[in-house]
Amino acid sequence: MDIDLNCDLGEGCAHDAELIPLITSANIACGYHAGNLTLAQATIRMAARYGVQVGAHPGYNDKENFGRKELQRNEQQIWEDCVYQIGAMVGLANSEGVQLKYVKPHGALYNQACRNNRYAAPVVMAVVHYGLTVVGLPGSRLEALCRGSCPFVPEGFVDRRYAQDGTLVPRSESNAMIEDPGEAVLQAEWLITERNVRTLCVHGDNPDAVHFVRELRDSLERQGVRIQAFA
Repeated sequence: MDIDLNCDLGEGCAHDAELIPLITSANIACGYHAGNLTLAQATIRMAARYGVQVGAHPGYNDKENFGRKELQRNEQQIWEDCVYQIGAMVGLANSEGVQLKYVKPHGALYNQACRNNRYAAPVVMAVVHYGLTVVGLPGSRLEALCRGSCPFVPEGFVDRRYAQDGTLVPRSESNAMIEDPGEAVLQAEWLITERNVRTLCVHGDNPDAVHFVRELRDSLERQGVRIQAFA
């Protein structure tokens, strides 16, 4: 069995250089919710050095809330935001001799697109425009709207807890985050076997992200899982 490990990078967090060698896919912040284009290009360059595939991580233009506050946007606004951010990442990747492979929406945009066609449709349209792949929650509206339009890769989070309906527990709730690497490993095994995910995410702004990814890699490899990019 193959599994991809992805991480949100280029957000100005402290551990990107330590995380890059441990993962297989880097979700590069596009400068809206965090980071900037200079940091994005440096992160793409670093990913290329380690053979890590890169994807765009577009979010809301809301650095004050790290893109994690749900906003009311119409489909045209979401389309414009996504086309702009993805296009910037395509250009930066090309300048480094790297091909952008996929798009994973960030934060509130991700959550809204996973449950609401109004947010999912323009995201998918933007991805189709660039001929890329979408990464998102299995069973979501994102997955449904990708059918017949573009490839979709189901994702699971090892450092976030899930509600019974398969959505993520809101960060506003006290039990939203998983803080024990051992519990994260058990959740990863559940996500692979029960939800058939192909890529596992550890958030780059998690203070224990490096420890989480190391524990996760070690555990999966001991079970004979091959850590490999999905694309």
